[in-house]
Amino acid sequence: MFMRKRVGFSIAVALLSLNIQHAAYADEANTQAEPYDPEARLEALNITLPVPPTPVANYVNGVRTGNLIFLAGKGPKRADGTEITGKLGADVSIEEGYEGARLTAINQLAVLKDMLGDLDRVTRVVKVLGMVNSDPEFVDQPAVINGFSDLIVDVFGERGRHARAAVGMASLPRGQAVEIEMIVEVRD
Repeated sequence: MFMRKRVGFSIAVALLSLNIQHAAYADEANTQAEPYDPEARLEALNITLPVPPTPVANYVNGVRTGNLIFLAGKGPKRADGTEITGKLGADVSIEEGYEGARLTAINQLAVLKDMLGDLDRVTRVVKVLGMVNSDPEFVDQPAVINGFSDLIVDVFGERGRHARAAVGMASLPRGQAVEIEMIVEVRD
């Protein structure tokens, strides 16, 4: 009798586990099915995407392999060609760094739009690497890179939530305040 109850309990636990896993997959499927229009969202945010920044060395803005696009690092270049430069914790405030990261997100979206033709083809923002030109004592890199992440989530909703690293660097090209890479999943 005890053995039958134990087997019955084990089966119940296994079924409960399967139900929990199914619910998790259903939540993921619902996130993927969530309707969104990133182009309309940009318009609502009053953001016009610039012409994608030209690579400054021997590389390309992005590489697609399968359903993933790996975007090269971009910085906070304004439409007039000037950049937000300086070191966080020395001559650039967290607020200025946040705006630089937000501007970098706009530049990365411009590259994606150029590569895909329509941002609606993005199914998931997978990973972001945020590099912050930091004074050695500066430790608030995540607060700076939030400027990038916040805009990406504003544009893509749940599909924009991503894994991320926000790290400090001793220097960045041309003294730019931030440089950010991104990996996105896309559909045809």
